[in-house]
Amino acid sequence: MTKLHYEWHHLGDSAIVLTLGTSIDLSTLDLVRQVTAYLEKYPFAGFIELVSAYTTITIYYDPVAVYEHFSDAEVHRKHEHPAGENYLLPCDKVLQHIQRCLDGFEMGNEKQSSQNEECIEIPVCYGGEFGPDLAAVAAYHSVTEEEIIARHTALVYPVYMIGFAPGFPYLGGMDKQLNTPRKAVPRPRIPAGSVGIGGAQTGIYPFETPGGWNLIGRTPLALFQPESAPPSLLRVGDRVKFIAITPEQFHFSAERNQGYGL
Repeated sequence: MTKLHYEWHHLGDSAIVLTLGTSIDLSTLDLVRQVTAYLEKYPFAGFIELVSAYTTITIYYDPVAVYEHFSDAEVHRKHEHPAGENYLLPCDKVLQHIQRCLDGFEMGNEKQSSQNEECIEIPVCYGGEFGPDLAAVAAYHSVTEEEIIARHTALVYPVYMIGFAPGFPYLGGMDKQLNTPRKAVPRPRIPAGSVGIGGAQTGIYPFETPGGWNLIGRTPLALFQPESAPPSLLRVGDRVKFIAITPEQFHFSAERNQGYGL
C-alpha cells in the first residue's frame, strides 16, 4: 500500500488544513475527492464539516465539543516535550484522529472520479444586458463576440471548488485563449446568475454580490437555494457544459425557476 503524502497546518483553534498537492489538475482533484469521501466515514465528537478546495481539505470542528468528549485526565495528560511539560489540546486530539484515519487510506478504494457520468448543462444568455463585458473581452482578444461564445461553450468544465460565496463554482479547463485579466475596479453589485471570466478561470455568481470578473453572460438557473438539500446545484467534481440561449429563453426559464434562492 502506497502511503498517502500530505502536509498539514492548524487554521486557528477550530480547523486543520490538509495539503495534498501543489498543482491544479484533474489528478489532484481526484485525490482531494477520494480523501474527502474517506474522512467523511470517520467523523469525531465535535466534527462540523469538510471543505475541499483545489489542493486542500479543511476539517472544521468545535474545540469545546472535542474537549468535553474526552475526560479531563485525557485532555490534560502531560507528556514530555523538549521545552518542558506540555498539554494535549483539543486540536492535538483532532490531528491524532485524522492521522490515524489517513494511515489506513488506500488510493482508488473510494472509487471517486474527477468526472461524474452526467454532465450538468448550464443555459447562458451571452452579451447585451446579460453579459456587459462580452464586447470588451472580444476586443481584448481581437476576435468577435461570437468567437468568444463559441470557445466558452465548446468545452466541459470540471468543478474544482465551491467558494467565495455560497454555491460559487470555480471551473477548470477553460480555453487558454479566453484568459482575461480581472477588472481593475470591481462592480459593487453583480446580478445573480452572471457568468464571468477572471484570469484563467470561469465561474458563476449564484446571487447578487460584488465582484471583479468580466461578465459575459447570465444563466436563469438558481445555483444556490438554502431550502434545498443540498443547497448548491453544483458540487466539487461535477462537470459543467454551457449552452447558449436567447433572451426569450432566458426569461421563460427564469420564470420557471422563480428566482435565485437569495
